[in-house]
Amino acid sequence: MATLIGESRAYLGIERNTTSHREKLLSALGAALAIVVVYWATQLSVQAGFINVGTSFFIIASMGASAVLLFAVPHGALSQPWQLVGGHLLSALIGVLCHRWIGIELIAAGAAVGLAVAGMYYLRCIHPPGGATALTAVTGGDAVYQLGFEFLLVPILTNVLLILMVALAFNGLFHWRRYPVHLGRRAKLSVSPEPVTREHEITQEDFAAAIQEQDSFVDITAEGLTELLELAKRHAERNITHPRSIVAGRCYSNGKLGKLWSVRQVVDESREPPPVRDRIIYKVLAGDGGYETGICLREEFRHWARFEVEFRNGHWIKAGESIDDVDEPVESRTTNAS
Repeated sequence: MATLIGESRAYLGIERNTTSHREKLLSALGAALAIVVVYWATQLSVQAGFINVGTSFFIIASMGASAVLLFAVPHGALSQPWQLVGGHLLSALIGVLCHRWIGIELIAAGAAVGLAVAGMYYLRCIHPPGGATALTAVTGGDAVYQLGFEFLLVPILTNVLLILMVALAFNGLFHWRRYPVHLGRRAKLSVSPEPVTREHEITQEDFAAAIQEQDSFVDITAEGLTELLELAKRHAERNITHPRSIVAGRCYSNGKLGKLWSVRQVVDESREPPPVRDRIIYKVLAGDGGYETGICLREEFRHWARFEVEFRNGHWIKAGESIDDVDEPVESRTTNAS
């Protein structure tokens, strides 16, 4: 019976939520306050004449979905400021254009949402409520249609900026809910000591414990994290040798994990007779020691470097490797490995 229940939960996607009651209540309170502030402030601004738009349309329903992300999943990739602002504004623009250019509402609705998804992908601002924003611009009725492109100002931009300010202020009251998420990462980097080496294998239980310790809703399961780790291990096993040569202008990674990871670029070299005087000058481009510069023997640098890397499509990948290999689905990678 227990196995059947477990399988049913897995198929339905029902995860074991380890978030504390305190965190759940704070998320609910933050979302409620955000909607009250957004609605009240937008309405007040229009009525007071600070925003000169003749409409009674003060707030859109997709702000409720954004509130869920910003306050229940404040550390999620889809909840960050650029995703919020870019996702809504781009989707609103696409929705207005589709309504104006496509005469059939059925087709315009589908095109608006589909193009909004594509646009958010390419501008790296995927925010699920943006799809609802695009749809509202097409199906919102006369209250929306009369606004035209002013729909981007009121209610979209005013709503977005207000909910963003509430998210910054409310989440900032609690050290474990720092928003944007980069604020929390910076604080952890400044206070957390890091061992020189990691000697123990990470387990699925460790991932589950880490999620529970974070006490915030994480939009990935412990099983998903272990799959990513396993793929990363297989990826690392493809190349376990150090570079044969260190070339000026190229970038190299030490292949470490987490805070120990670092990418350096060789910016200059002496090319004097080895081994004692053959030195190189490098700059840290990412990871541990970011933007620092240093000088060392070429052979020392070669032993530090795990492999040469390139920066493409927002990722550091092994030189000569296709970005499609990095983005390949888990199922395909697992099949190929077997």
